[in-house]
Amino acid sequence: MNANNVALVTGGNKSIGREIVRRLARQGLTVYLGARDPERGRSAVEGLTRESAEESALPGVGLDIRFVRLDVTDAESVEAAVTTIETEAGRLDVLVNNAGIMAEWGARATEVTASQLRAVYEVNVFGVVTVTSACLPLLRRSRDPRIVNMSSGLASLTLLSDATSPLSNRASLGYSSSKAALNALTLIYANALRADGIKVNAASPGLVPTDQNAAATFPRGERTTADGAAVPVLLATLPADGPTGTFRGPDALDEIIPW
Repeated sequence: MNANNVALVTGGNKSIGREIVRRLARQGLTVYLGARDPERGRSAVEGLTRESAEESALPGVGLDIRFVRLDVTDAESVEAAVTTIETEAGRLDVLVNNAGIMAEWGARATEVTASQLRAVYEVNVFGVVTVTSACLPLLRRSRDPRIVNMSSGLASLTLLSDATSPLSNRASLGYSSSKAALNALTLIYANALRADGIKVNAASPGLVPTDQNAAATFPRGERTTADGAAVPVLLATLPADGPTGTFRGPDALDEIIPW
């Protein structure tokens, strides 16, 4: 990745998304931090910029992070965000579809309603399609375009079908099925965009404690947001001979998760 490459991270104002923004910016990329709430989005940019200035040994050297309002369920906000990136940067080199929700932790699968499923799919599936479709014209202007979809081991049908896997008893109807659908999107996009040179991969951050899974009843481990961001950032900055159409993580780029 060139230092002047441009990235967009959806849901970038907190947790793993915020750490992905930080790491990409530290590599010299101009990073657009997408967030639904302008106040939280701008606050995240200010916080990351301030932290960078405090850590930098070179006065005046900081991160190029820019807030852009983006609600993945609102096509108009997505189009407006893409227009801003086109006007300011002219292209997009990296898209990280990080925004996601969990709506029914603690509920039995048989108790989850269709309404709850729709709410999750609006963000985790349809939102990804909305953002990806809007960004494709800018990604096609890049020499090294990359798309990273934030998935989960809880979406692996192989692991869910294995009664001996701890994940088989931790799945939730909405989240797991929506991320499984996202995995299918990843494969289909990877095949469809291969000729354009756009690499599309899915990443699992592992069980990182976040606001989204605060209500989860299973042990979430001691993984940090830095741990969760590591593999997504590597996928976002793959070399020319890097893979496409793969499901990687959570601890190493060469760790392949079964679909």
